[in-house]
Amino acid sequence: MSNPDAVLARMREYMVGPTRFMILHACFELGIVEALRKESGLTAADLGVVVGAKPDAVEQLLVLPLKEGFVARDETTGGYTLGSLADVAEPDLQRVLTFMGMIKTGMMRQLYYLKDSVSTGRVVGLEELYGFEGTMFEAAAVVPEVRAAWGPLARSETASVYPWFFSSFDVPDGARVLDARGGNGLGAIMTCQLKGSPGLRVTTFDRPELEAECRKNFQAQGVAEQCDFVGGDVLESLPGGYDVVLLKHFVDMYDKDEVLTILRNAHGALEPGGQVVVLAPVYPEDITDPGDLQADFFPAYILGCVVGRGGLQKLSAYRSWLEEAGFEVTKVSAKDPAEIPADAIINRVVICATKRD
Repeated sequence: MSNPDAVLARMREYMVGPTRFMILHACFELGIVEALRKESGLTAADLGVVVGAKPDAVEQLLVLPLKEGFVARDETTGGYTLGSLADVAEPDLQRVLTFMGMIKTGMMRQLYYLKDSVSTGRVVGLEELYGFEGTMFEAAAVVPEVRAAWGPLARSETASVYPWFFSSFDVPDGARVLDARGGNGLGAIMTCQLKGSPGLRVTTFDRPELEAECRKNFQAQGVAEQCDFVGGDVLESLPGGYDVVLLKHFVDMYDKDEVLTILRNAHGALEPGGQVVVLAPVYPEDITDPGDLQADFFPAYILGCVVGRGGLQKLSAYRSWLEEAGFEVTKVSAKDPAEIPADAIINRVVICATKRD
């Protein structure tokens, strides 16, 4: 039997979550942290002059960072210094701030409409805020504010994830590789660069309107002779005759029936003995693991901000679905925990599976 007081105390943590986020983020946005990095011992009055705010407001804003130990204050002089924030390396801090900036601009306002997005299966926030009907990926191509919110994070995530992803599986010499929903062709380009061999051919498969950009990128990277583009929809069909099919960064954007359709289409696209490679974030098998925060983040992120459907699954679910679609899972890779930053929310795996006869 649960303890009602403990339940209420836990709910209290949810009540202050958004305000804690905004207080800390505002300290960075206003330039308070940067000012203290340049000069220690500034008072609230000094900081007010630097950042253009009233000293009393600055003092109020710094109460929470003081409580958390992010900053410190000399009670005699009233001067502030950086506390634990002073020990965080600049590249690590910038990575966190990039993520926080995306949450503020790309998520918080849209999540006001989370209930509506869940009810309708659409990203209602994009419609209400920008008059755009579609997904975040589509909006980022035409809405500057959406692109500004998501672009830096996408580039940061790509730089961090792709080298590890491509080191997690083998591509036979001279293979034909299909990068399903390959976007602007980056996956195909990196396949050529990191898995190159004589006769290797890589095809990007995605919406037809991406073809011109994709081919331009192939040309710019010197891989146009090895790469091709085919337009289409992964839920309808995939072209055939491939040795490897890459499904990366998108299977969590679909519901179960749709994922099974995509896996069956991948099965049909592969030659006998061919391999599908899935890159996806996954929930832990024990969803109550307090150290894993993906359940805290991804339902809101995917349903309320990105596509309005889908969501993360456990690794066991993907194993089951791959087997149902005619594959045998041969390898599962996860990043070395020592290589994962302490601020990371996402826990991805690479699943390799071979087509059964």
